[in-house]
Amino acid sequence: MTLLRAWLAGLPAYLWSGWGAIASLFLLLAAWEAVSLVYGPLVMPDPRSAFATLWALIDSGAAWPELAATARRALSGYVLAVLAGSVLGLVAGLSMTASMMSRPLVTVLMGTPPIAWLVLAMLWFGASDGTPVFTVFVAAFPVIFIGALQGTRTLDNHLRGMAEAFRLPRRMMFVDVYLPHVVSYLFPAWIAALGTAWKVVVMAELLATQDGVGAALAVSRSHLDTASTMAWIA
Repeated sequence: MTLLRAWLAGLPAYLWSGWGAIASLFLLLAAWEAVSLVYGPLVMPDPRSAFATLWALIDSGAAWPELAATARRALSGYVLAVLAGSVLGLVAGLSMTASMMSRPLVTVLMGTPPIAWLVLAMLWFGASDGTPVFTVFVAAFPVIFIGALQGTRTLDNHLRGMAEAFRLPRRMMFVDVYLPHVVSYLFPAWIAALGTAWKVVVMAELLATQDGVGAALAVSRSHLDTASTMAWIA
């Protein structure tokens, strides 16, 4: 009964927070409509035109091959970054020497804009899948690496010492002590890297491939088709 009363007490605040999110979407649509009225459809098409174009792309089936190509490239680079970043970050977290050696490289990777790596990838791989996959990998890797490193380095020394004092088996120490703490840092890093992967792959496709969402945006730009551009963005 106490739990039910607590749930009912928090229900209005929960519903209000949901209404706030919906209201923000309506405000965004209203601002979009206002900009369209002021500057015209060439600069900013109205929401109805953009969503009608989006529906036409979906209904005709034209959107699915482009989305599939983009998702394949994004996930390929992302999975490589997850594997390499998680493993190497754990190693760097457990070894001070590895941590010091990796710091300059990770700093460079974090500080260099993805567009710079894209230009380099275009020279290496040309107009192939390797260009967006490599660019996604380089952009997502340091985010995951730092998450794994911080998760390993910030483990409570008292907890580690207690586990060692009770002589827990290595497997149990890893599964029950290290892993839950590291995952609490790794999971947000994986989510952040996934968002980065999607943004970077579209940028790479815009310049380096013949298909995908980025390539479709490039075609829309060349045709001055702002409605189609907004449809792909949506």
